[in-house]
Formats: sequence, C-alpha cells, structure tokens
Amino acid sequence: MAAWVIARYLLPPTVSTFAPFTALVALQATVYRSVRDCVQYLVAMAAGAALAASLAAAVGIHGWTFGLLTLIALCLGRIERFGRQGTQIAIIGFFAFSSGQGRIDYIGYLAASVTVGALCGLSAHLVLAPARHVHHRQQAVADLYAAMSRRLDDLAEILEGNDSDTECVRHWRRDWRKLAAECERIQDAIDTEIENSRLHPRHGITSADTALSRARGAATVAERTMDHLRSLTRTLDYALDSGEIQNLPPCFRTASSSLLRRAATTMQEIGQTSRTDSGHLDVLIDDATAELDRVEQQERAAAEATPTVHTLQGTLLTDIGRLLAELRSGHKALTQTP
Repeated sequence: MAAWVIARYLLPPTVSTFAPFTALVALQATVYRSVRDCVQYLVAMAAGAALAASLAAAVGIHGWTFGLLTLIALCLGRIERFGRQGTQIAIIGFFAFSSGQGRIDYIGYLAASVTVGALCGLSAHLVLAPARHVHHRQQAVADLYAAMSRRLDDLAEILEGNDSDTECVRHWRRDWRKLAAECERIQDAIDTEIENSRLHPRHGITSADTALSRARGAATVAERTMDHLRSLTRTLDYALDSGEIQNLPPCFRTASSSLLRRAATTMQEIGQTSRTDSGHLDVLIDDATAELDRVEQQERAAAEATPTVHTLQGTLLTDIGRLLAELRSGHKALTQTP
C-alpha cells in the first residue's frame, strides 16, 4: 500500500501500478531471496526498457518492430542470470513500447516507480524478516533418525524371533516411502533456513550456520541409509513370507539382531541435536563391524546349512554390512563438517 501511495503521489498514474507489483516481487520467503529477486527484476526492467527505447528510436513504432521486440526480449529472458524474472524483460518492454511509445521520460518514470516499489518491499522485509528456526530443523532431523532407529529395533525383534507379523513388515515397506518423502521435506526446509540466514538482520545463535550445515549433512546420511534399510526390510519380508526365516540358526538370528540394534544406537547418536561424540561413535561402529566379521566367518564355516539358508544369511549380512559402511562414511563426513 505504501508503495502505491508514494508512486501515486509522485509519479504519473500510468506507471504507479508498477510500484506495488515490484514490492510484491521483493517479498519472498527469505531476505536473501528477496534481495536476489529484486535485483534480477530491476536488471530485467532496465533491459526491457532499454530495448524498447532503442527500437522505438531506431525504427519507430510498428507492428513488425513490436514482434521484433518480443523475439529479442524472450531470447534475453532465457539468460540464466535473470533467473525467474527473465519474462519481465518482455513485459516491461511491452509497456515501455506501447504505453510509453519508447519515450525516455516515460521510461524514467517507470524506473522510478519500480525503484519505489523495491525499496518499500525490501524495507518491509527487513523490518518483518522471517524468524530463524535452527533448533526446529535440528529437531526434525533428530526425530527422523529416532523413527528410523525404532524401525530398525523392530526389524531386530522380528529377526530374533520375538515377532513374526508379515503384514506389519509389509506396512513398514510402504512406510519407508513416507519417511523418504519426509527426509526430502526436511532437506528442503534446512536449505531454506540456510538461505534465511544470509543477509538476515537479526542474528540467532552464534553457531547457527554450523548447526544447519551439520543438520543438512545428517539428513543426507539418513537419505542414503534409508536405501539399505528398505533393502533389509524387503529381505525380511521375503524370509517371513517364504518361511525361510524359521530355518535360520538361532545363533545367527541372535547375532544379526544384535548387529541391527548396534546400528540403531549408532543412528540415534548421529541424529542427535548436539554435536556427536566422535570417539564414542567410532567405538560403536568398530565394535559392530568386528561383530559382523565374526558372524560372517561363522556363517561361512557352517556346512550343515542348506543353499537357501546360506543365500538368505549372506543377503542379510550384506545389507547389514552396507548399512554399517554407510553409517561410518556418514560419520566421517559429519566429523569433517566445521
């Protein structure tokens, strides 16, 4: 409203509408995005106005020159640096060419109206800048890891023989897709929050950038880990559906379920909101890896198992091994995060 009032009072009515429109362009989700889009819009406006004035002065106002203006403006709008404001080159060019007849005085008023709108929009955004939600993003990552850890404990229960609900496992297979979508949503929210920290007039916690960077890295690790958890769930679903899980040696079921619980504990440590204890995580992963090697050696030495059981054991151990390797790789990447 302020942009329209100022432009209406200072500038001709033919250009006053551009002020509130530009103010709306300046009101984006973050201050950084507002400044970026506003600058892109101002550059697009200058390009469109300059193109219209040049064509009008060189060859006059004709139908074919309007078509030429449209063609050139659309080509310029495809330049990546204009971003989402590329189409504004043609729009501003149309107004400057048709309503302003390419006159310099009209283009000057147009530029002034756009500038008023940009200043009003940016001023409002700086005063009412979006609040920062660093802790909320960290907690969302922690909740995601907690959900994955609980599901891994549930799979350990099934592998150990304490539960054999096939329908429940199939439901979990579908549920992984929901968790994957939630992980993607969290990553997008963290990216927006990282952007929100740029040019923000109010500073939150001093370590906000580091916390957000770590949360983003942890979400990426969760996304990759989920692939192995889906594979493990498919394997257990097959084992339950075919009845082969009953043929697994009790010692193998106990040992492999213990490995899953160790992995679940490791995931809880990685996903916590506070900085992870690197030494403690190294011990957890090293112990789990050593236990995995021991179980693999026992599985290879077992001669009485049928080929089907050997295959199932090998598949389960492969899934667990890839899960532990992913957690180790993710832990190292997060440790290197400043």
